[in-house]
Amino acid sequence: MIRHKVLHLFITLLLVLLSFSSEAATVKVLILDDVFQGIPEKDERLDSMGRITGDLLVSGSHYQGDIEVWKGKSGLYLINELPLEEYIKNVVSAEVGQNWDMEALKAQAVISRTYALYQKGLNGNINFDLTSSVLHQVYKGTVIDARISYAVMHTGGEVLTYNGRLIEALYHSTCGGMTEDPAEVFGKSYPYLKPVEASCTVSPYSVWERKMPVEEIEKALRLTGVKTITIKSYTATKRVKTVEIAHDDGTLTVKSNDLRKALGWSRLPSTNFEVYRENGTFVFDGKGYGHGVGLCQWSALEMAREGKTYREILSFFYPGTVLRVHEDR
Repeated sequence: MIRHKVLHLFITLLLVLLSFSSEAATVKVLILDDVFQGIPEKDERLDSMGRITGDLLVSGSHYQGDIEVWKGKSGLYLINELPLEEYIKNVVSAEVGQNWDMEALKAQAVISRTYALYQKGLNGNINFDLTSSVLHQVYKGTVIDARISYAVMHTGGEVLTYNGRLIEALYHSTCGGMTEDPAEVFGKSYPYLKPVEASCTVSPYSVWERKMPVEEIEKALRLTGVKTITIKSYTATKRVKTVEIAHDDGTLTVKSNDLRKALGWSRLPSTNFEVYRENGTFVFDGKGYGHGVGLCQWSALEMAREGKTYREILSFFYPGTVLRVHEDR
């Protein structure tokens, strides 16, 4: 019994030390919410309005660390600088359920860390590394959860690499049975991101239906007299690639991702759908949520429940990648 207690204490201290050592790296996050919606242009001049250290309440969310306030041509910008590992804990809390299986939480921690560091190295804006919205990955300020903290500390500093470099660890909520080829969504291919079959039936977005009045479609696309919406082409994974919309002034071909953006990402959860008209309403029957590229979060949860480790989950969705501890810690 004593040996077990000593071993437990040693592991706990080791995890704490890993957490402290990881805090050498920081990340700057541009806060985006209902009040602060603007993103400064790359060459936009920003004037510093000050810096606050501590705990700042913004639109009901607590942000800890340093808060920089900048003024640009479109208004004020808030940038939260905080230790990378603390940021990862909060991203995992916002991206997945706190009661998810531990191996799924660990997998999310690794890809969120990899994604953040990749974006930090990629971003040409000197004022911030990422935004707090779905433009990058969701961050809603400080959320303390012991299980998520453990998952992040247990994977302290771990990132996914390919040929020695950080990967662009794209991920999404629900694939609907198969992940998507990134070339179909982002116009570029990656050797470590290939379509794979994955079950995500536990997701609330495994199957969905959306009914949209004709007027909603017309307003979103700035058209009049919309008559039909016809699927014209599919991607290799059988998602919708383009649709043709017949309206008063002719026909319009729209990419499915542009249709999602116009209607709203949550209003049309994915491009994996069928559509038909029912009197004055268009009915979309679909599967999945998100762009479909990379790790499917709900599939990762299913795999964790089946006994897969986070390493096995990551290897499945990012084949050929190597898990390493990032040097900048």
